[in-house]
Amino acid sequence: MKTRTVLSIALIFAIIFGLNGYIGWHGHVFLSNQLGSSFHPGIYWVVFWIVALSYLLAWAGSKVLPAGMSRVLKIIGSYWLAVMQFGFLLLPPTDLIAGILHLASVPADTYIPILGWIDAGILAIAMIRGAYNAQSPIIRKYEISIPKKAGDWEQLRIAVASDIHLGSIVGNRHLRKLVRHVHELKPDLILLPGDVIDDDIKPFIRYDMGTTMRELQAPLGVYAVLGNHEYIGGHIPAFVEQMNKIGIRVLMDETVHIQDRLYIVGRKDKAAERTAEGRKSLAALMEGTDRAQPVIVLDHQPYHLDKAEEAGADVMLSGHTHRGQISPNHLITRRLFELDWGYLRKGNLHAIVSSGFGTWGPPIRIGSRSEIIELIIHFKSNEREEE
Repeated sequence: MKTRTVLSIALIFAIIFGLNGYIGWHGHVFLSNQLGSSFHPGIYWVVFWIVALSYLLAWAGSKVLPAGMSRVLKIIGSYWLAVMQFGFLLLPPTDLIAGILHLASVPADTYIPILGWIDAGILAIAMIRGAYNAQSPIIRKYEISIPKKAGDWEQLRIAVASDIHLGSIVGNRHLRKLVRHVHELKPDLILLPGDVIDDDIKPFIRYDMGTTMRELQAPLGVYAVLGNHEYIGGHIPAFVEQMNKIGIRVLMDETVHIQDRLYIVGRKDKAAERTAEGRKSLAALMEGTDRAQPVIVLDHQPYHLDKAEEAGADVMLSGHTHRGQISPNHLITRRLFELDWGYLRKGNLHAIVSSGFGTWGPPIRIGSRSEIIELIIHFKSNEREEE
């Protein structure tokens, strides 16, 4: 197992350094063509590698670097992750075109600046548009009916925000947008299906995000579950404590019965399966529930929809996938999950997967949007029971 881990890490680093070297070489060729004798390769490569490795430097030096420096490095590195992906997509076709032009005896001084500026323009457009998609959340509305009674409730309005990823990149400014939009929805209930924070709890505390998040309020309460990033950060007790302080209950393999009308089942993230305590099965969590009443399941990663349906869940809310966040990554998430984004009816189960409110890594979205889900559930008793 250790050998496999070492090999996996070595492969990741080889890809990171290889891809960055490939991008850096193209930047070297382009800038030397544009700047001529005023271009200094040594300075270029030092600056390039500091930028290219800034995310790793922020992570590795988080315990020794000043908080401000670590945050700046992480922000630079986050945007660079997007540059890496766009470079991976843009540069091979560029090289192919350059090769064809070279074989056609077109002078390099002619096609290098043209191709370079075209790539730079495409990159700029993608980054600007991607930043807009990430920072301009939309409300995505789903309206469903459940053939069960929920006391005297005829319907329930729920605001759902997954994958907020609060930390060094997503902070109070974006969080205030969430608060404002949720207030406008006037929900009866607010649900947060995991990855509320982005690994480290310290930025959440340092920038007093709890004061902003405390404004998320609804008559029936605010409930959250753990995501994989809470496990990656390893600060779960501190996270739960912070949530308790602001009135948000974190459900860790727990079931709550709201006003004797509705069940909310909150699962630990799938990452818990690799820990000593593990996580309970959904069937075990639902023991003792009255299946004649509606059941909403919060499970961060949208695996095993069939098991949720078999267990008798009516609604399953998830996130995690970000819908790939940057296209064409959605082609990968689509293969990994039965439902990687949107809505799916599976038997009696209504499954909904959000692309998330925040972002991981670059605050960039292409082919996806930052979203808040407005879920309206209509309750109606089974026709046979009414007869």
